[in-house]
Amino acid sequence: MDNVREIVKNGSIVLPLYLLKNYKELNLELNEFIFLMYLYNKGNNIPLNPKLFSEELGVDSKEIMILIDTLSTKHLIEDKVIKNDKNISEEVLSLDLFYDKYSNLIVSNINEKDKDNTDIFDFIQKEFGRTLASTEYEVIKAWIDDGNSEEVIKEAVKEAIINGVSNLRYIDKILLEWRKKGIKTAADVEKNRKNYRKKEEESEEKIFDYDWMDDSIDE
Repeated sequence: MDNVREIVKNGSIVLPLYLLKNYKELNLELNEFIFLMYLYNKGNNIPLNPKLFSEELGVDSKEIMILIDTLSTKHLIEDKVIKNDKNISEEVLSLDLFYDKYSNLIVSNINEKDKDNTDIFDFIQKEFGRTLASTEYEVIKAWIDDGNSEEVIKEAVKEAIINGVSNLRYIDKILLEWRKKGIKTAADVEKNRKNYRKKEEESEEKIFDYDWMDDSIDE
């Protein structure tokens, strides 16, 4: 897999930093990990084309087939037949099993390192009404590592939901703005909201207190 290592060096394959540090916990050898990341960069349900994989990676097609078989045995990829956009059946490699294990790995490591913050994931999933993706777990963990308290993250999630938005990018912007304002607790959040409402009310009072009848036009 020396050619594949060169591809990684050249930036042709993007390796998630978290996975790079923890891939051995998925029971992977380095060459298996690199090939899995090659597939990961192609998305999910990748058309099974060993010849193309071989050409793009500069690896013998026999080794490609061995890697596919090994990753399937380790329950990280799955060979499926699905209908494509043209309603034609095609053989694909599904990475659903890998995404599940990836998510479990992140949650498991977080549980071991910081048990006090684990319920934040359940809270966000409940507010969003869906299961979080593995990449979303990484984003939330980054919030915690950046010093955002659980209570402030929850308030940011609530703020986003009130505004009809349920994505982490929007919440990340809220947290960034709050950090700039020195907001560190739920009490700080409430104080900020009160100040905002007060300014809104003062602005409305200025409009309604204006005496429109005295706004005469000079003839």
